[in-house]
Amino acid sequence: MTLRTNEFGQPIGPAMSGWTPRQQPAGVTLTGRFCQLEPVDLARHAADLFAAYSGAPQGWTYMAAGPFASEADFRAHAEAIAASTDPRHYAVTDLKTGKAVGTLSLMRIDPNNGVIEVGNVMFSPLLQRTPLSTEAQYLLMAYAFDALGYRRYEWKCDALNAPSRRTAGRLGFTFEGIFRQAVIYKGRSRDTAWFSIIDKEWPQLKTAFEAWLDNGNFHADGSQKQPLQALRG
Repeated sequence: MTLRTNEFGQPIGPAMSGWTPRQQPAGVTLTGRFCQLEPVDLARHAADLFAAYSGAPQGWTYMAAGPFASEADFRAHAEAIAASTDPRHYAVTDLKTGKAVGTLSLMRIDPNNGVIEVGNVMFSPLLQRTPLSTEAQYLLMAYAFDALGYRRYEWKCDALNAPSRRTAGRLGFTFEGIFRQAVIYKGRSRDTAWFSIIDKEWPQLKTAFEAWLDNGNFHADGSQKQPLQALRG
């Protein structure tokens, strides 16, 4: 890439002529082969989610909220996230069972700069390490890049959250570094690991996601034939 300079001979970034602010994410429904994403709804999702999360309190360790001692406490949490527009939370429904098995959100939404973050990823044991979990991430990513036209898609997590960091790498995010002492939550300090995907990387990643999710990539027992990383080349 040829480096641009201004009238003073100083290096400057690429021109963004024609850029316009992006749209805010909406309460859309996104449907794939395995799962469906839809706005969190207290009446339809709270009981399913509480049941799915029950017995796995360790899943809340790196979340700002939870764990919840009772369904009533969880319903209050579900009511709050259902009403929020930033973060905008989506429930992940298993199309086979019709049950909600997790949530994730689009957050820190910056339409002027075309930057958005996926966060609050709370996948129950019914969703973790299944094709649904990968498809849920793909559906939201495709919505941000293809439908809304964002140019940067971020992933952040507690730097000590090794599973989250591994997942970011598997999904194709680039590690950008550690923001030290960035957050205080649950009475403790957090160093935050930052990851991103940018728009020029998305077409190749999208092709890999679609190849991985294709029916031909799965054995009869549901196990994968090729890992996602291999399909990225």
